[in-house]
Amino acid sequence: MANHKSALKRVAVTAKKNLNNRVITSRVKTAIKSFDKSLEAGDQAAAYVNAVSTVDKAAAKGVLHKNNANRKKAQLALKLAAKAN
Repeated sequence: MANHKSALKRVAVTAKKNLNNRVITSRVKTAIKSFDKSLEAGDQAAAYVNAVSTVDKAAAKGVLHKNNANRKKAQLALKLAAKAN
């Protein structure tokens, strides 16, 4: 365990940030999964907008790298376009 006051604070801050990052990452995964389910079910447009918005928010907060977010959005767009055809 940490011995200094600043090290104890870093442990606490790191734990809090880690938890927040896991929550945001989980939201992204859930949004993508719900989009995949909506491809079979029906309302793809709303699910697509929600998934892209969630990915953009995660990238803006620094949880996802910008290129990673763009790749995820491109994959979603390809799935949507393939379903439309």
